[in-house]
Amino acid sequence: MLSAVIITKNEAKNVAICLDSLAAIADEIIVIDSFSTDETQEICLKYGVLFFQREWNGYSEAKNYGNAKAANNWILSIDADEALSPELRQSILEIKKSLSAGEPVEPPNYFYSFNRLTNYCGQWIKHGGWYPDTKLRLFDRRQAKWQGDFAHEKLEFPDTVKATSLKGDLYHYSFNSIGQHVDKVNKYSSLIAEERLAKGKKGSAFKMIFGPITTFLKFYIIKSGFLDGRNGFIIAVISAYDNFLRSAKMR
Repeated sequence: MLSAVIITKNEAKNVAICLDSLAAIADEIIVIDSFSTDETQEICLKYGVLFFQREWNGYSEAKNYGNAKAANNWILSIDADEALSPELRQSILEIKKSLSAGEPVEPPNYFYSFNRLTNYCGQWIKHGGWYPDTKLRLFDRRQAKWQGDFAHEKLEFPDTVKATSLKGDLYHYSFNSIGQHVDKVNKYSSLIAEERLAKGKKGSAFKMIFGPITTFLKFYIIKSGFLDGRNGFIIAVISAYDNFLRSAKMR
C-alpha cells in the first residue's frame, strides 16, 4: 500500500531514528545509497529494507530511481536525517486506512504535505524562516515525478491538483554542530554556483558585498530569528556566509 523511499550517504548517525519512525507506517522501505563508507548499510539491513547502491547523480534522479523500485504506487519520500512525529504518523495512518477501505480521498487527492521542524545543535528552531518548512512528501507516483538539477529537487504534479496539508511535523535532525553546518554550506554553495554558471548566470560583485547583509537581516530581523536565541543568530550569520560563498565562487 505505502512504500517509503530514503536516499542515503554516510547516515549511520541518523538513519535508525528515521527507520524507527516508519514502523507500522510503511509496507516496504526502499533505501537508495550512494556507496556509504560508514555503517549505513549494516544498520539499514537490520531493519529489513530493500537496499540499492548507485552513483550519485543528484536528488531528483536518486528519488525517481527509488520510486521506480517500489512495489506500491503510494510513496512517502523521507530523508535519512528526518523522522515522523507521533501526530504525523497518525495522520498518515488515517490516510492509509481510507485507501485500504476503498474510501475516496478527501478531497480527491494524490498529494499530501506537512511541516518540517528542524533541530539545530539540540534546539528546535521555530523562527528565522526555518518553520514552517512545508514539504510535499506523500504522493501517488503515477501522478508525479521529481524534477530538478543536481542540488535541488521539486515534486512536479498537475496544476489542477492542490496538496492537502496533514497534521503533525516531520522532525529534521539537521546539524549536530556548527562545523557540520559550515561544511554543508561550503559543499552546497559550490554545487549551486556551478548550476547557476551552467545556466548562463554570472557572479556579481554587488551581490557578493551586499547579498550577505540582506540575507542576515532577512533571517535574523524580518523573520524573527532572534527569537531562537544564540542559535538563531548563528544560523543567520552562516546563512549570510552561504550567500557570500555562492557569489564569490561564481566570480
